[in-house]
Amino acid sequence: MKQVNLTQRIWLSFILLILLVGLLIVVIYPISLKTTLTEETYRIIEKEQDRFTGPNQAPFDPRDTEIDFIERRQAERSVGHIFFVAQYGMLQGDHVPSDVVNEMRDRAAQQLTDRGRYELTYGGSTLFYVISKVDSMVGDAHHIAFMWDSYRDQMVNQLWERLLYILILASFVSLFPAFWLKNYLRQPLSILGNHFEQISNRNWQEPFEWKGDQDFQKLSFQFEQMRQNLINYDKAQKTFIQHASHELKTPIMVVKSYAKSVKDGVFPQENLEQAMDVIIEESNRMEKRVKDMLYFTKLDSIKDEIIHRDDIVFGSIAYQLEERYRIQRNDLSFIVEGAQVEFTGDREQVQILLENLVENALRYAETTIWIKAEVENDEAVVLTVKNDGERIPSKELSHIFTPFRKGNKGQFGLGLAIVKRIAELHGGYPTVKNDEDGVSFKIFLPL
Repeated sequence: MKQVNLTQRIWLSFILLILLVGLLIVVIYPISLKTTLTEETYRIIEKEQDRFTGPNQAPFDPRDTEIDFIERRQAERSVGHIFFVAQYGMLQGDHVPSDVVNEMRDRAAQQLTDRGRYELTYGGSTLFYVISKVDSMVGDAHHIAFMWDSYRDQMVNQLWERLLYILILASFVSLFPAFWLKNYLRQPLSILGNHFEQISNRNWQEPFEWKGDQDFQKLSFQFEQMRQNLINYDKAQKTFIQHASHELKTPIMVVKSYAKSVKDGVFPQENLEQAMDVIIEESNRMEKRVKDMLYFTKLDSIKDEIIHRDDIVFGSIAYQLEERYRIQRNDLSFIVEGAQVEFTGDREQVQILLENLVENALRYAETTIWIKAEVENDEAVVLTVKNDGERIPSKELSHIFTPFRKGNKGQFGLGLAIVKRIAELHGGYPTVKNDEDGVSFKIFLPL
């Protein structure tokens, strides 16, 4: 299918508009015009009729031949008259063919009102006539005034001719707004197209701002938002790659150095088994980092998707986490509250959220970790993981959920970032607060 550019679309739109207006005029105008001029013809006939039957009667000069009756077609606004009494026939008036008179007489006999409008066809033309009852000493008298359609047709032709000139002039004048509209639309769209081309080449440093039309201003604002988002995404991507390479570099170097030492017969630890334990430990740490990074990018890719929601009983996850992590720190007490609280969410994601919060608490808690759930105002469920360890420095609180932002005992800097992303996917948000006896992480999830 052939593509049509903006200029061609503008021209086609104007042409179609003119054709549509012309079509409407061709269909509606003749009907309306003929109706109006027919009404005007009857008014002329009635006015002439009143002139001959009113108090100040004009002198009447009847025609004598049938030729005069037919020649009236060429005369503009020429009105003929006939006077007759039902008992005696036509008394005086213009000469009218007998078949026309007979039809008029029949209509007059059937007429119940004082005045009636009629028309008939004679010789291929239309004759309009008005029959009026008049007072007479000799019986029922009628005054018939008639007029050919020549006046109406002549006016129609004149108006059509003028209308044609107007349409031609309007079509010519419409070229100027079409040229203006083409240039008006083309300039900002061309500039915007150039910026899109730059972005396609990964060059998004030049801003785009258009001042003038409100719609184009809105378009330029939306484009600028997109450009800023691309810049931020590019920075985040580069930062992610830098942090990922840094996080993987250390365990890879450790594994590589230990493996080389073992190969050379030099054991950094007391024996081969301890050296292998170090290699396995660093490999596990590297695997954990890779999994966290992959899961973080996975959450980012599904942020616009609708999450699958399951019915979750908080205790079914909380007690499982207590049992798992008690083995790692048997010196800690785990307190679970609100085990009976029920809510909906992606069970796997909620479990990972709580796992990351508890793992973070394990590194700082001194004696106790609280895992709690409660319903707030029947609007949201609040999940809380609290530890009685040292407080977080105030300057770090606002950055605690930023990716790769590690505390003094942090590991990879992705755990709390994953917590925030999961909360946002559920339509909620995380908070952190220093309490008198520790640090509380709260996750607000709408019910």
